[in-house]
Amino acid sequence: MTRLRIASCTEPGARDGNEDDLRHGSSALGHYAVLADGAGGHARGEEASHLAVECIERGLCERTAQFSPEWLTAVVRQAHALLHQQHSGARPEASMHTTVVVLWIDADVEKALWTHVGDSRLYRCRHGRGELLTQDDSVVQRMVLAGLISAEQSRKHPQKNHLVAALGIEGEIAPHTVARAVHLLDGDAYLLCSDGWWDHFEPDDLVEALSRARSPEDWLQDMRAQVQAHAQPQQDNFSAIAVWVGNPSEMTIVRFEDTVPRR
Repeated sequence: MTRLRIASCTEPGARDGNEDDLRHGSSALGHYAVLADGAGGHARGEEASHLAVECIERGLCERTAQFSPEWLTAVVRQAHALLHQQHSGARPEASMHTTVVVLWIDADVEKALWTHVGDSRLYRCRHGRGELLTQDDSVVQRMVLAGLISAEQSRKHPQKNHLVAALGIEGEIAPHTVARAVHLLDGDAYLLCSDGWWDHFEPDDLVEALSRARSPEDWLQDMRAQVQAHAQPQQDNFSAIAVWVGNPSEMTIVRFEDTVPRR
């Protein structure tokens, strides 16, 4: 297996508490990264994200776990059911829910699975090109898909953070899990992040920061500094997990240098 390196960062922004939660680690099947962004009154957002991350991590580390889209989807649904159990009998104002995004890597076959619910995102930078791999469960994203507004207009839309799906909401959920495992390439860099983080970047910005980094910690620190420099007075919690396959910075630098005219 090509060497993996993982780093994480979570910050409260301008908020008193931090409703983001994240975790990464390894199990018999490989490596995982889980990030959640909770919401709810009376600190229940913090509880929701923590419970979801803990439940999903436990499911991915089970002795009987199978590296498959079906297992990953089932684990996310278990977290959804757990939040329902926690809310059972509580007052409506005590409800809680959370987004989630998960990256799961099989160390033996060098493949990845991912899934998400809500608007926490997964990006991939591959050989100098940034790509958003997830699609937000939001009112604004549905408007974009319907052709009512453009992607550019969606970035400043007042309803951009209004979700249509999250763990813990009433009814069933449909996690957006990839249909089959995706091959890893040497030099891939993945970024899982909450909306307080991704709101400041386009995919090309992630690649530019990657070209300056020598480690996943460097990459996160560069982006963290940018968020703090551009943060508004109501800056939300912002969190991210960086997963490097091999040395993405070398690949990115080579790609950038290839655009320089040769003599």
